[in-house]
Amino acid sequence: MSTSSAPEEPVFELEPATAATPAATAAAPAGPAPIFEFRNLHRFFGRLKAVNNVSFKAYPGDVVGFIGPNGAGKTTSMRILATLDIPTAGDALVCGHSVVDDPDKVRGMMGFMPDAFGKYANVNVGEYLDFYARAYGFKGQKRRDAVSRVMEFTELDRLAEKPIDTLSKGLSQRLGLGRTLIHDPQLLILDEPAAGLDPRARVELRELIHLLAKNLKKTILISSHILTELSEICDSAVIIEAGKILASGTVDEIMQKLHDGRGARGIMLTIRVLRNIEKLETLLVQEPFVVSVTPAGGQTLSLQYEGDDEARSKLLTRLVSQGVEIVDFQAKTESLEDAFMAITRGVMQ
Repeated sequence: MSTSSAPEEPVFELEPATAATPAATAAAPAGPAPIFEFRNLHRFFGRLKAVNNVSFKAYPGDVVGFIGPNGAGKTTSMRILATLDIPTAGDALVCGHSVVDDPDKVRGMMGFMPDAFGKYANVNVGEYLDFYARAYGFKGQKRRDAVSRVMEFTELDRLAEKPIDTLSKGLSQRLGLGRTLIHDPQLLILDEPAAGLDPRARVELRELIHLLAKNLKKTILISSHILTELSEICDSAVIIEAGKILASGTVDEIMQKLHDGRGARGIMLTIRVLRNIEKLETLLVQEPFVVSVTPAGGQTLSLQYEGDDEARSKLLTRLVSQGVEIVDFQAKTESLEDAFMAITRGVMQ
């Protein structure tokens, strides 16, 4: 099956291209094949470009955070990867198999957990998972083993007889993850799995994802609006808005690109004192490497600082020796949420 002719050339690649001579290329050892890959993916709904030339890939054990505002194209891209939609142009591959040309093969290699899934009356946890094991063609002992393995991993084995329509949100998400894992896929596609969870349930879900990726080498594509959670579990992130990828890489790489784009110098320090913030400000404006000083609320100042770690240590020593009563002295680390807010523009489509 073929798609329409591809539009313009890709504007983004996850891995930056590196120049190499033919000899060097031939000598380079073959690395692992990507578990999934988007190749110049487009999905249009009439004049709406829901997904517009998206390309990136991931390898065994990678956890990739897919980040964007509502309507950015995340779910549409995930649905195409899960063979639930067909691209207008381009393709998506799972373990080298096209979602367009070989969707049946792809379905056996990936598991999709949507942001919401149906609950059925008069069905308990064990029966629900058993149904999906049967749907994947498991029979006899193999089916029972698959259900038992998933229930043990998600810690739902003690709730096997509990009706699924009485489960809490956190337990429902565990059940949805269990359903996704029933056929032991290599790729997991998780669309907003932490939405609506309480703090404990989010921590428990994060631990399960870590085990799946690092211990079982599952590749995970996960979307979420809880960016602090993603920054703790993701190896890399892809930021998308209005169907186009705006940035990608590790969190550190994204932050560095953000700093480079702003022309930012040095780092941001915050210093909080017990009292007499005016004295602190007077001393700081005389210090080398201090570019600017701004109030940060209460007895706290924020400063842009160009010095290295040694210079920062000496600054702290001098302030203390001059009687400044320092309560807190730290570098401000920008987060994935900061990057998201700086890179995206809130475009609606």
